Amino acid sequence: MRFYSTNRQSAPVTLREAVMTGLAADGGLFLPERIPVIPGAFFNNISEMGIRDIAYVVADLILGEDMESSVIKRIVNETFTFEVPLVPLTSDRYVLELFHGPTLAFKDVGARFLARVIGYYSAGTGRGVKVLVATSGDSGGAVANGFLGIPGVEVCVLYPHGLLTPLQRAQLYYPGSNIRAIEVLGSFDDCQRMVKQAFSDPVLRAVHTLTSANSINICRLLPQTFYFFHAYASLVHTDGVGSGVVMSIPSGNLGNLTAALLAYRMGLPVKRFIVANNANSVTADYLRDGVFAPRRAVRTVAAAMDVGNPSNISRITELFDGDYSALSELVAGYSISDSEILETMSETYRDDGYLLDPHGATALAALKRDIKPGEKGVVLETAHPAKFPRPVAEATGITFAPAVRQEKPLRKEVRISASYDALRKILMQV
Repeated sequence: MRFYSTNRQSAPVTLREAVMTGLAADGGLFLPERIPVIPGAFFNNISEMGIRDIAYVVADLILGEDMESSVIKRIVNETFTFEVPLVPLTSDRYVLELFHGPTLAFKDVGARFLARVIGYYSAGTGRGVKVLVATSGDSGGAVANGFLGIPGVEVCVLYPHGLLTPLQRAQLYYPGSNIRAIEVLGSFDDCQRMVKQAFSDPVLRAVHTLTSANSINICRLLPQTFYFFHAYASLVHTDGVGSGVVMSIPSGNLGNLTAALLAYRMGLPVKRFIVANNANSVTADYLRDGVFAPRRAVRTVAAAMDVGNPSNISRITELFDGDYSALSELVAGYSISDSEILETMSETYRDDGYLLDPHGATALAALKRDIKPGEKGVVLETAHPAKFPRPVAEATGITFAPAVRQEKPLRKEVRISASYDALRKILMQV
């Protein structure tokens, strides 16, 4: 399988090159030259398959030309050491719990898978790999945990000042010696910009083998397709599909939506998708009026989605050949205010006995606006509520015991300005 750049100004590359460089030479994002379609017979028995079996079939279809099946199976099995249950909320609404991994967030799936792929490709090269990642919340901890102890790999995580919860910060500073966290006096978009600048710096790339662990990296994105197939399988097994399945996706940098659309192109029989934005409504606005207008992100209670310029929009428009009409027919977008997020958390806990995190609540609020009679709706619950104790307590009165270690962290905190020169200085020293 070859992978091409969304900017189409550089030559296609192998899977190994795409994974180990992260970003294309022309600054674009990688997509597979062809998207394989899963045979229809697969869906005849999918309801009886577990997530590891589903993940192996999908991964082998995409990566099987480049990696041995035994390697793919090992990576899948090492990734999914936890379950991903589909929990009924009402008769027509379900919650896909993606927070049962080691850092209590959906990004455990992509990060653990990518870490093992990078470890596989870097083994025996004699040259270390530096992984750069920008995080607005859960990516950092998931990447730190996923890459912990991977030989020859050092991880640098950039995160915005004041945005992470105490638990999210602890997951960055306690893991181990190959993880370095850098606090940036700016926004997530600043962090993402600085990472992209590093990838385009020829001097830095001559010194280090650089790659990304954000959804910028195609092998962080591809494993996220697995749980969309798994959600469909679980729904068929539990309750059939009625007149169609609708999936509501809390969205910031659009990695999950891109994975969902890749799964759809591979044959996932979902009727349509919903993008759930918080007040940072760049994508919802685009889906409504066809104009993509990035702007500086504002702070919300669903902080992991505080993104004003989602990078994966280029992949999404590429998947639809720039056909806005086709995209907007399949995907609807909604912007949910902080007050509605908190109200949804409160109502869901009071009426259904289910505790949502702010991001899952954003997706449920959007689903309520869109779902039609006879349809089955699936909401992605992307993080455990304990990771967001303040809004959970405000909305429901539920409090959590402190989950942050009290001993001295393994790494000293590093804080820099939102300047690439400041980041470059650090990266050139290590």
